[in-house]
Amino acid sequence: MTGMHNPPHPGSLLEDYLGEVSVAEAARRLGVTRATLSRIRHGHSAVTADMAVRLGLLFGTSAELWLGMQSAYDLWTERQKPRPAIVALAGSGR
Repeated sequence: MTGMHNPPHPGSLLEDYLGEVSVAEAARRLGVTRATLSRIRHGHSAVTADMAVRLGLLFGTSAELWLGMQSAYDLWTERQKPRPAIVALAGSGR
């Protein structure tokens, strides 16, 4: 799939939303450790459904925004990996 660009990890958006707020302060308000939020911010951890809801409440956004970004990132990442040839089942074009 050449031409497709890598969608950003949702953690990269955290920087914009945090503004002047520290990761430690945001983590405190989210009820998670600073390390947990930092791992997401740096793209080392995924945004879970629980975290998406928390981020939505913190920033006044939808949980779907955060989960959608994570899903797009995960799918793009998986599509970059080599796979065996998979032949579709006949008649299952739903």
